[in-house]
Amino acid sequence: MAQLWKGRFKKELAKETNDFNSSISFDCRMFEEDIKGSIAHATMLGATGIIEKGESEKIVAGLKKILDDIKSGKLKIDMDAEDIHTFVEGELTARLGQTGKRLHTARSRNDQVALDIRLVLRKEIDEISQMLKGLIAVLCNKAEENKTTIMPGYTHLQRAQPITFAHHLMAYCSMLCRDLDRLADVKKRMNVLPLGSGALAGTTYPIDRGLVADLLGFDSVCLNSLDGVSDRDFCIELASALSLIMVHLSRFSEEIIMWCSWEFKFIELDDAFSTGSSIMPQKKNPDIAELVRGKSGRVFGDLTTLLTVMKGIALAYNKDMQEDKEAIFDAVDTVKMCLNAFTPMIDTMTVLKDNMRSAAAKGFINATDCADYLVGKGLAFRDAYKATGELVAICIDKGVTLEELPIEDYQSVCNIFDNDVYAAINLEKCVNDRTAIGGPAVASVEIQIQNAKNIIA
Repeated sequence: MAQLWKGRFKKELAKETNDFNSSISFDCRMFEEDIKGSIAHATMLGATGIIEKGESEKIVAGLKKILDDIKSGKLKIDMDAEDIHTFVEGELTARLGQTGKRLHTARSRNDQVALDIRLVLRKEIDEISQMLKGLIAVLCNKAEENKTTIMPGYTHLQRAQPITFAHHLMAYCSMLCRDLDRLADVKKRMNVLPLGSGALAGTTYPIDRGLVADLLGFDSVCLNSLDGVSDRDFCIELASALSLIMVHLSRFSEEIIMWCSWEFKFIELDDAFSTGSSIMPQKKNPDIAELVRGKSGRVFGDLTTLLTVMKGIALAYNKDMQEDKEAIFDAVDTVKMCLNAFTPMIDTMTVLKDNMRSAAAKGFINATDCADYLVGKGLAFRDAYKATGELVAICIDKGVTLEELPIEDYQSVCNIFDNDVYAAINLEKCVNDRTAIGGPAVASVEIQIQNAKNIIA
């Protein structure tokens, strides 16, 4: 298939140059967006009288037929074409002759590709947002089931204070809700029409950019033609938002991996979302979580690629920018792949509530509440802190928990203690006394769940 720019050149393009220059292998996925963008452009050309209305209608009909033929499999994309834009225009010209050649009037491939990638990524943002909402819904359901499931909360990976499994899950819901918000913000800045910028300096034709924006669902048009063809901020922003999604999934994966180990045994993954060992028959491996954790680096690499490509490019378009698509498409595909496997893994996991409760009881995670009990009796916090620390040391020596320690031992450290201390350090009470907004008390967690549900609704 001939190159669109061939007129200036006397020699045939070397095969090595063609192979290196070609982008059809990865931009072919934009065929639908390329055709829809061309339909809007052709419609505008006819509406403004830049080409005859009859020719505009023939071009639109021809493009729609090409789209139908590709989708049905009747027409195969020629992988020897330079790019998807060349292929579509070449196929249109083969079908319509001279009329097909009028499609590219008042348009450059620079603003055309800038349009296509925005259209593709706008759609991908919607799909990823729906997948995130699906994961948030699963987490909300799991949280509903575990509002009273006591577990240890950690700092420095040391048991710290009692929380509920629901409270822990809702922390990830908070992260994912921020991810949704970020994607919406990226889409807002992405949804600006670059078509009409031409190669870099606009066009002398009396085009109607507002009409094209309306036809394609853009909120506005870019106001500087140089920026219109050379802006890839939206790719970098999206890659950044996707990287944060992967940070959150990777952190969650790390906890899943720990929780299903024998050392924790807080959860068990469903057989359908685990794998075994080729040599150790007893093994049940959390491979999905491990792969998600590993693939995060791939998305981070895509972000770094985009930043590196764009950092030294003078205005306006440069061929370096062809590297944008492979990186951002890989980031998009990787995140979708991870969410597609991660969500059902969480949905089908079994929560081992008794093991969580037992770990909470053995970690002295109600020590702060014990100190608060003494403060409530009038003791200064630092003195209460010291007395509780001495009690923990006694428990360790005796191999018991604070709940099991006799009242005589309490009173040997501080005579303020009375039998009501056992009610004060009860784990369920410790959790449900934390009623402040954002805390682990049942009422607080219910607010968090409802808030997340409202966001995804």
